[in-house]
Amino acid sequence: MPIINSILNWVATKREYQIDFFRKYPVEVQEETLDRIVQKSKDTLIGRDHGFRDISSYRQFQQQIPVRDYDAIKPYIQKVLDGEPDVLYPGEVKWFAKSSGTTGDKSKFIPVNREFMEDCHFRGGKDTVILYHNNNPQSSLLKGKGLVIGGSHQISSFNADSYFGDLSAVLLQNMPGWAHFFRTPDLSIALMDEWEEKIEKMAEVTIQQNVTNISGVPSWTLVLLNRILEITGTTNIREVWPKLEVFMHGGVSFKPYREQFKNIIAGPMNYVETFNASEGFFGIQDDPDKNDMLLMLDYSVFYEFIPIEQMDNDDPIVYPLSDVEVGKNYAMVISTSGGLWRYLIGDTVRFTSTFPFKIIITGRTRHFMNAFGEEIIVDNAEVALRKACKNSLAEITEYTAAPVYMEGTKAGRHQWLIEFSKAPENLGFFEELLDNALKATNSDYEAKRYKSIALHQPEVISLPRGTFYRWMKEKGKLGGQHKVPRLSNERSFVNEILEIIQKS
Repeated sequence: MPIINSILNWVATKREYQIDFFRKYPVEVQEETLDRIVQKSKDTLIGRDHGFRDISSYRQFQQQIPVRDYDAIKPYIQKVLDGEPDVLYPGEVKWFAKSSGTTGDKSKFIPVNREFMEDCHFRGGKDTVILYHNNNPQSSLLKGKGLVIGGSHQISSFNADSYFGDLSAVLLQNMPGWAHFFRTPDLSIALMDEWEEKIEKMAEVTIQQNVTNISGVPSWTLVLLNRILEITGTTNIREVWPKLEVFMHGGVSFKPYREQFKNIIAGPMNYVETFNASEGFFGIQDDPDKNDMLLMLDYSVFYEFIPIEQMDNDDPIVYPLSDVEVGKNYAMVISTSGGLWRYLIGDTVRFTSTFPFKIIITGRTRHFMNAFGEEIIVDNAEVALRKACKNSLAEITEYTAAPVYMEGTKAGRHQWLIEFSKAPENLGFFEELLDNALKATNSDYEAKRYKSIALHQPEVISLPRGTFYRWMKEKGKLGGQHKVPRLSNERSFVNEILEIIQKS
């Protein structure tokens, strides 16, 4: 492997110069990115509709292109799905990343063209390794295999020429041949749709290999690691993979899982957070001593930011990167060579530094639960609760919900605290109705609920009448402008309400 390490050192040195360049000249790099993708797209359908040919400044860009969410850009995406070329970006699109949907759709389909795969997604993966190597020059990362815990959906086809699946599955299917030499398991297992069998096969194959690094979502990774301990009869993963040195994670907050990984791995371990989504790869933790991430500025992504307090305005203020401030929460807006133009991705960030630009993810633009990659938003919850109430003849006054995180080998679950004005006759039946309605509404939830491997059926706790009122009163939040938080990705609200019940 000496020759491989020599090549990596050469590539890492070259790339570090490029990263240092956008650290020093972030605004200039972003301006060049915007000009390049706009000029390249001037003859596309969206380019003609919004006069890309006339855009010569950021101000014109703002004036001529509205900020959009998925529902607003969907008519263009549908044309791409139908096989039309030159709609959002020049050329045809063969691949689409499937993720959880919006109010009217069970799933979203994000175009992933070849240029964006190379310039953003694949570059992000390579840069994660390079930045890690720079921080750990004695690393033996490439002397073993990288365990990649891929998507929960096999690649499927719309037609003979276009395909969709989880982003990780799309990328595995399209990565260069040489990259497969460094990863495990092989594609026949990595792209399996049957998760129970997939976990078994992944465990059986990988325990025989020298795994030095893992990439994946924390919840599914824990499921696999616990199964490996069961199969091998070992007490920690270090006994199975003594050379394991780093877990590269993203998708959900790592805070609830950190202690579990510490216990199950038992020994020195490095962790690298990444900000990658179906819409693009945006950030990498480049300093192991800090929890923020370097915003990657040369991935063919132009960034804009809306102050979170402006989100409910009909015409919110939108800032370019040069105008953001440290410590403030912003909703992130992106324009990319993947064909998303002033697209509101739904994530909120806070800047910890502006030289260089570094961020932490603070949540979503709407209340949500995403402890296991399920991405339940309020719209999903409202639809599911209405269906459950209709079919159980129940009526709800107030509710809130939060996750119960995985503990040891136990799968997690959602815990719903509901104040009924008319309670269902059978609470267990109501739980099943709610579960099935959420599956029908949200494809990511449906995938994570598969055979209860990572996520159990939701638990519903029926609260005495007046519980939410008491809680709001204790918080000093009585009044019309204060509302019960519907969904949360952490348990502070739920625990406070449960304490009120215990006191009564």
